Amino acid sequence: MSGWMAAASSSWVAVDPSSHFSLHNLPYGIFSTAANPTPRPGVAIGDNVLDLSAVAQAGLFSGPVLSSSSQCFQQPTLNSFMSLGRPAWLEARHTVQRLLLHLPVGYHGRASSVVVSGTDVRRPWGQVQQAAGQAPAFLPSSQLDFELEMGCFIGTGNELGSAIPAAQAAHHIFGWVLANDWSARDIQRWEYVPLGPFNSKNFGTSISPWVVTPQALEPFARPAPPQHDPAPLPYLQQPQRSNYDVALEVAVQPAGGCAGETVVARSNLRTLYWTMPQMIAHHTAGGCNLRPGDMLATGTLSCEGPLGAGCLLEATWNGSRPVELSDGSKRTYLEDGDTVVMRGCCQGDGYRVGFGECRGTVLPARPL
Repeated sequence: MSGWMAAASSSWVAVDPSSHFSLHNLPYGIFSTAANPTPRPGVAIGDNVLDLSAVAQAGLFSGPVLSSSSQCFQQPTLNSFMSLGRPAWLEARHTVQRLLLHLPVGYHGRASSVVVSGTDVRRPWGQVQQAAGQAPAFLPSSQLDFELEMGCFIGTGNELGSAIPAAQAAHHIFGWVLANDWSARDIQRWEYVPLGPFNSKNFGTSISPWVVTPQALEPFARPAPPQHDPAPLPYLQQPQRSNYDVALEVAVQPAGGCAGETVVARSNLRTLYWTMPQMIAHHTAGGCNLRPGDMLATGTLSCEGPLGAGCLLEATWNGSRPVELSDGSKRTYLEDGDTVVMRGCCQGDGYRVGFGECRGTVLPARPL
């Protein structure tokens, strides 16, 4: 299994090669605009400025230091940010670079903990930094999250040392499933600086039990979001880029089962920026071989709209805005006994092509 994240060595923001402000620079400054005259910190990228106050308000600074100190970007000077020290500076740079890159970046996963719908998932242990500057402690995750994704199974693969062109990659996909790539956000915050997810992501991935074929989904193919500014490199280009119009939702049922489900997310596969054939092309570009039965997942499927966030991290703005469930309880992250149910289907003229359910219940952490 492989998962996919946002991006890696050059920016989706158009940057002239002669610009002093490439992705490799990212200098800080204070700026304002006519629409918003409040002075605030920003980062220069080409002829543009990334508004760090907006990034902070969106809850995207989720590392061990800035998750609790991102108010420094709501100030009219950089002094508060400067005073946080080198860990905060490195964390901010890593986040900004991740937000501005333009090729599909993935991380290799594992098959051993991919489980079918209905399998309970146990809350993981891992290293957690409880306060900035403190050494991490080995604790059960207190910020367990779901990630709304879809996965595809590889049918025919490629030989070691060869590559699958983007234009042919769709022919290597056997079928699709729903995928919940469970995530421990507090463990992830500690792990991802400076490397990436490990124990925060490898404890469980739930998938729906029926594999839906591309032939069944073909009537629901829709144009993928445009990629002309900048255009992807030739090895990632497809003659016709498309995704499937799969309406997706996530519901949470609180522990005990007495209360009904609450839909907390709605999204659609058609909004996927990097298509799965492009991901396959990038995965194999260096000669990595895919084999029959390998699964690749899309990464979190979020879209615009009041329920468009594909995970609780985004839906609650990094835990600052809890969502309310049908029994009146609130969640920033999942509690023991909560059941997460993902559903997806394509709506035809008087018929549906669906994926069934991807369901999992959170079990308490094992005794140490």
